[in-house]
Amino acid sequence: MTVLVFTAVLLGLAAALVVTASRHGMPGFVPSVVEAQEYVLRDKDGRVRGAWGQDDEGAIRLVLQDYRDRTSIKLNLLDDGSSGITFSDSTGNARLIMAVLPDETANLVFADRRGVARTVLGLSAKGGSTLLFADGGGTTRSGIGVDNRGRSMFTTSAAVDTPEDSLAPPVDLAPKEAPKPARKPRRP
Repeated sequence: MTVLVFTAVLLGLAAALVVTASRHGMPGFVPSVVEAQEYVLRDKDGRVRGAWGQDDEGAIRLVLQDYRDRTSIKLNLLDDGSSGITFSDSTGNARLIMAVLPDETANLVFADRRGVARTVLGLSAKGGSTLLFADGGGTTRSGIGVDNRGRSMFTTSAAVDTPEDSLAPPVDLAPKEAPKPARKPRRP
């Protein structure tokens, strides 16, 4: 009888240890590294709200989206060394883009509600800086800056009276589709 009680207590303690370790972690039971090819964030209703992984072209992306499956924030690191972050508005159009290109140029792009780049602040690898302003069609109309030799620059072009409905269609600066996991995640 004593052996049976001792065995039951020992099994109970072992079960409690396993349950505690699985819920809260214990030294020796918690991995110091978590590895995966893709992470998918889902809300309480199971909708994808974010993804972190590598796409088919080799780019590393962290994508966050709203509850309507519209990308809101995208962080990219491309194979060529380019990196950038895109902020989109509530309709999914890219409105603010910060990027560093492989040639070491850095740009900050502001787009209008249609996704057309209207203002660009740039810094070249050799030290020149520019601020460009574009019309509703995306055509540069004015710019100021300092070249890499320290000389000031100013440019302007005559505005063309163009009816709003004949402007170029907006440039799609960011994909509007929701991030999709590479494969269907398993439910716990």
